[in-house]
Parts: sequence; structure tokens; C-alpha cells
Amino acid sequence: MKSIRWTPHARQEATRREISVNEAEKTITHPDSVVPARLPRRIFMRRYADSVLQTEMLLRVVVEETETEWVIVTLYKTSKFKKYEGGQKQ
Repeated sequence: MKSIRWTPHARQEATRREISVNEAEKTITHPDSVVPARLPRRIFMRRYADSVLQTEMLLRVVVEETETEWVIVTLYKTSKFKKYEGGQKQ
């Protein structure tokens, strides 16, 4: 398995947005879906139970992938499932 490296910006955003390191890394290792972004980036997405907001949220993690690692560029959580999942709210 590839290693996961965080950019300083991503660490700062995770703290500011109250997203745990564990949830972000779980999104990369066990995504519900992965969509292309501006090359060489991809967006890993996963629904999860947000402990801060006490509701289900969608976590989007923007990643640059190399041969040896995943680099987390930024991340955010949203409740706009239809916008990002194409209306596939379950």
C-alpha cells in the first residue's frame, strides 16, 4: 500500500474544518468513489458519520498520486450529496 503524505495546507484545512486524520486517510484507502480532477489530481469521496455535526456527510479529499505515495492537497466535507454523487443519495 502507498504511503499517505499531508501538505501543510491540507493539515491546516483538516484542523479548521474539524476533519479527523483517520477519516481522511480512510477515505483514501476505502473510498466510495474516485473522480478525476485537474491532472494529476483525483478526488476520493466517502460518506461518513460526522461526530462534530452529528450527521452523515460526504468527505472529499483532493489527492496527487505518485508511484509511491498519495499526497493530500486539500479536503472538505459537505452535505451536498446530489451535487457530487450525481443524485445517488442512498
